[in-house]
Amino acid sequence: MMKTRIKICGLTREEDVDAAVAAGADAIGFVFYPPSPRYVTPERAAELARRIPPFVDVVGLFVNADPATVLATCASVPLNLLQFHGDEDAAYCSQFSRPYLRAARVRPGLDLVEFAGSFPEARGLLLDAFVEGYGGGGHVFDWTLIPPALPGHLILSGGLHADNVAAAIERVRPDAVDVSSGVESGKGIKDHAKIAAFVAAVRKADDRL
Repeated sequence: MMKTRIKICGLTREEDVDAAVAAGADAIGFVFYPPSPRYVTPERAAELARRIPPFVDVVGLFVNADPATVLATCASVPLNLLQFHGDEDAAYCSQFSRPYLRAARVRPGLDLVEFAGSFPEARGLLLDAFVEGYGGGGHVFDWTLIPPALPGHLILSGGLHADNVAAAIERVRPDAVDVSSGVESGKGIKDHAKIAAFVAAVRKADDRL
């Protein structure tokens, strides 16, 4: 039986971090993109990260950030993994001496195999919906656009929630799933029952594979 890893992203409150950890999340994501309603300062993220136990990864999401900003954030927040969602190239992503994920905004015409090949040092490719601006906006994209020969580790994002994540896992077979708005009652406010239901749905899907 495979185990699909689970990342809960966009956390802003202590009680939401605790709920995600208690539900069994494998990773907690903090958004360091100021225009996002889920943005947290590095100081706030450092406070929240102290609640996260060993072996639960702390992930930092950036969008076209100045390298000095990323370095300063890494110095104050115990980030295990960086996640880049903008127009960053491989040289940019690799300069921080940290493992990283590269997000792809999936749409017709985007060659995902070529895109993945442009980031050979990435720990994984995160597949998200294409919308104007950055981030998937809670939208599901057409999973048939994912080529079967796509190399490397895949993290599936984009409009996932407890009622569709099992179908997503069965169709795509990702290494991990990433959820934010699908477990919220409001932007940046997580619903603890939705978190628990999402994790349970992932584990149930894993049991069927």
